[in-house]
Amino acid sequence: MSRILITSGPTRQYLDPVRYLTNASSGRMGAAMAAAAIEAGQEVVIVSGPVDVAYPLEAEVIPVVSTEEMADACLEVFPACDGLIAVAAPCDYRPLVVAPQKIRKTGGPLILHLVETADVVATLAAVKDSQWMVAFALETEDPRMRALQKLERKSCDLIVLNGPQAMHATDTQVEVIGAEGDVLATFSGSKQQVGQEIFQVVRQRLIER
Repeated sequence: MSRILITSGPTRQYLDPVRYLTNASSGRMGAAMAAAAIEAGQEVVIVSGPVDVAYPLEAEVIPVVSTEEMADACLEVFPACDGLIAVAAPCDYRPLVVAPQKIRKTGGPLILHLVETADVVATLAAVKDSQWMVAFALETEDPRMRALQKLERKSCDLIVLNGPQAMHATDTQVEVIGAEGDVLATFSGSKQQVGQEIFQVVRQRLIER
């Protein structure tokens, strides 16, 4: 039995006490991957941003809010895991300064200074030992080329390519790309079904190798 870390959902980067940057990630794909792994007899720990979906009761769930919190939580549990499936869509930018009070309208434009957040997968790749790593890539232009760049840059064993239509949807379409850049499989359908199919590739290529 393998212990698998799954990241899931969005993160939030607060601008002030009530407003934040985020995206439409629902956590459904993360929940589907967790369910598939548990059904296959694996142990699962989920680091999840704010979502409304229910994760499998058998999984250990660590809730986080910001990308920094997600990175810190993953760094804490990853050394005791055999592999990573990074499904989450962490917010890539945060405000340089978080306003301590609600930002009020002034009648003029509001200028935000944003800086990049930590790259969760790259952070874990820098400290991994013998663990395998699977990441998801959501792309809007030159999708396969950009997914391959992410696969190499983040030292992943597999990358799952999808598009923006998957966000907050019940269905999805993905390509599973191997470390050599070859498309191993293409799946479409409900996220539950696609999660099962992706996990079969993960199990055959990474867990049972």
